Amino acid sequence: MQFQVPQFIEVEDKIFGPLTLKQFLYLGGGVGISVVLYFVIPFKFVAILISVPFIVLSLALAFYKINNKPFVFVLEAAVTYGLKNKLYIWKKIPKKLEARPEIEENSSIDQLISPRLSDSKLKDLAWSLDVKEKFGDGTTPSNSNDRPLVFEAEEKERVEFQKNYEIGLKSHT
Repeated sequence: MQFQVPQFIEVEDKIFGPLTLKQFLYLGGGVGISVVLYFVIPFKFVAILISVPFIVLSLALAFYKINNKPFVFVLEAAVTYGLKNKLYIWKKIPKKLEARPEIEENSSIDQLISPRLSDSKLKDLAWSLDVKEKFGDGTTPSNSNDRPLVFEAEEKERVEFQKNYEIGLKSHT
């Protein structure tokens, strides 16, 4: 048994001459409002001025399309957007730049920074071993009396920043 599949289901039937039912109702509503305004308002010129927007709206609803969509959908979207609450998520706040102190080119061993304490002791141990391996010509630094180096907080931050910067460069190349 064969079935006939309906085609052109998106095309509305023309009921009133070249007009569909929706087009006829939009145009009839616009003309009806204009006629009522013409008979109710005593000044005919004012009645015509007031009825012109209604006629233009009814013509737009009946025939005007934006991006192959009927004007009624655009009007509905505009009204919904106007009445709905809006949530603004992103607001750009400009950041203030702070001047950083210049780093001297000729920095001595005393200016090297050790990492600041972190939650992971294993990470700190690996960093300290890495620093000892890469120090100068492969030797470990030594002070007089073989006492540990003491660094200031700013120096520690500078060395940690430099280390992270170098790791970032290696990952990008």
